[in-house]
Amino acid sequence: MASPISLNPGGGTLAQQALATAPEGMLIAPVWRRAAAFMTDVIVLSLLLHFLSGQQLLLMLSANVFALETFDARVVAGYIVSWILFFGAFWLYWKYTGRAYGRSLGQRAFRIALVHDDGTLLPEDHWGPRAAAKLRYLIPFIGWFWFGARDLWKARSSGAEYRTGVDRAHHTVAAVDWSLPSETRHGLR
Repeated sequence: MASPISLNPGGGTLAQQALATAPEGMLIAPVWRRAAAFMTDVIVLSLLLHFLSGQQLLLMLSANVFALETFDARVVAGYIVSWILFFGAFWLYWKYTGRAYGRSLGQRAFRIALVHDDGTLLPEDHWGPRAAAKLRYLIPFIGWFWFGARDLWKARSSGAEYRTGVDRAHHTVAAVDWSLPSETRHGLR
């Protein structure tokens, strides 16, 4: 009679198992590059939105509507609309630069490519949900210190497969673009 217990020889650490299907020579992008690319995107797009709004958007985002002496529905509505525009602009930016270039412009500047575990490019339908998931990093204080710091720590850890929560949820890896196979590199812009 066969034993109901079987032994699995294993395949190394979690990071080694996750990247076992990765092409040979593919390098994971360092955390500092990922953080710098994200901050570049946020700063440039925030400044662009600020100047396109007649230098009012960042002012409205930083307004403390709870400290108003008198309740003014227009100020509260402007505050809510400003946050909707802010998040909406970032969602559209990350979604459509991902579709067009295979990465954001900040990631392009820092030579980062977002690919599947096996080194293939993401299809167009993956960019919308991924862009929506990245919005959590824009939430003041909670997004920066809870989601952002936690995911930066995970992206440094081999136990977390060098991935952020967004990467794991969408089965992606942030790789250095020049280390990818040529057929994948030619799909990037």
